[in-house]
Amino acid sequence: MNTTKRQSISLPSGVAQRVNRMAKNQRKSTTRIMVELIEAGLDAKESEKQQFFALADRLSTATDPGERQRIKKQLARLTFGE
Repeated sequence: MNTTKRQSISLPSGVAQRVNRMAKNQRKSTTRIMVELIEAGLDAKESEKQQFFALADRLSTATDPGERQRIKKQLARLTFGE
């Protein structure tokens, strides 16, 4: 069973306008759009986490110095951004 919990949030006006525009264009409620955006964001964060751990595993087993350097750069980008 899928339960819900009521939450009250404040959005910056620009974000609220974008959400409202998306809801109108997709003929959905703003609540539905926000739920979809939050779920997508959570999925993206989980994917980043899995990618990080996969790279860390590769780094621990890599023996080629060039490959290790490439993996370190990828890990740095994931951790600190571009």
